[in-house]
Amino acid sequence: MSEIRNDWTKEEILEIYNKPLLDLVYEAATIHRKYHNPNEVQVSTLLSIKTGGCPEDCAYCPQAARYHTDIETNDLMTVEQVKAQALRAKSSGSSRVCMGAAWRNVEDGPEFDQVLDMVRTINGLDMEVCCTLGMLSENQAKRLAEAGLYAYNHNLDSSEEYYKEIISTRGWEDRLETLKNVRKTNVTVCSGGIIGMGEKIEDRAGMLVALSSLSPQPESVPINALVSVEGTPLEEEQVVPIWDMIRMVALTRIVLPHTTVRLSAGRTEMSKEGQAFCFLAGAGSIFAGDKLLTTPNPDVNEDMELFKILGINPMKPYAKGAKPTPLAPEESTDAANEKIKWSRPGHRIEKNVEATKKANKKRKEAI
Repeated sequence: MSEIRNDWTKEEILEIYNKPLLDLVYEAATIHRKYHNPNEVQVSTLLSIKTGGCPEDCAYCPQAARYHTDIETNDLMTVEQVKAQALRAKSSGSSRVCMGAAWRNVEDGPEFDQVLDMVRTINGLDMEVCCTLGMLSENQAKRLAEAGLYAYNHNLDSSEEYYKEIISTRGWEDRLETLKNVRKTNVTVCSGGIIGMGEKIEDRAGMLVALSSLSPQPESVPINALVSVEGTPLEEEQVVPIWDMIRMVALTRIVLPHTTVRLSAGRTEMSKEGQAFCFLAGAGSIFAGDKLLTTPNPDVNEDMELFKILGINPMKPYAKGAKPTPLAPEESTDAANEKIKWSRPGHRIEKNVEATKKANKKRKEAI
């Protein structure tokens, strides 16, 4: 069961998911030790380079402009600000910086050019650079690759069926198209999802069916536990039980044996023992720092203390792939005059509509 497969069925995955927990973890740990160093964990720092104001209606996201979440918005950071944050992250043990911008999709122009400069700068610090900027054209993916980007994150979020219950402003197929565009370059793919959004176990299995069917499979898969934020449509959702996270990490490890499984959002609600169980089950990466874009995250010193207890070492940069060699700006591909029509399904998601109405009411009351 440890060989790469692109033909997993939902029924097969559910059968594995429902095994006795200790049997599931043992199987996952065995596979993890076959393909990965169990005493090394890759540490990333997630940096919000442009916060808030996103036009999407993702039900989980406090950065959606239509919801009232009291997050502090900011315009695109400068290259100097990003460099300072990257150096701080490096000194704390991170080998990768992932830059996130609250955009629906990348648009060519001065702001994207600025992001390309950020990528070149962090690459020059001998750190892996990842971006999550929304939907991406083939030409834009190529320009990021030429700047020295190591990885691009674009999550599927959930199964194709449940995705329609969470987002109405863009389609599932756009997510896949962006991943295809990234695959046309030498940039690695990071794509996973969120559990605890009200989905069924079948939806968690469906997401892994979709990820495993990609060829090649993603180099890394983040498993996020929903962090419910007041003002979003999912503000009433309960904290994901740690046992669900352990099962999901173990299941991902078995279905995607060569992929790095990222233990991502929601760690503030997990005990040290729960996180240790996740590492045993196959998690090989965490995000460090006090924030994940806009939601809380454990302090980096707490993470290093846990690593010391468990005998885990932070992974060195480029341990799983060569460092990209960036082209000089004048040698890079020019912006293309592309006319891309990303989809807008526009179906009605009642909880998203209600959250928008509440937000509009609060804004009127504040005037």
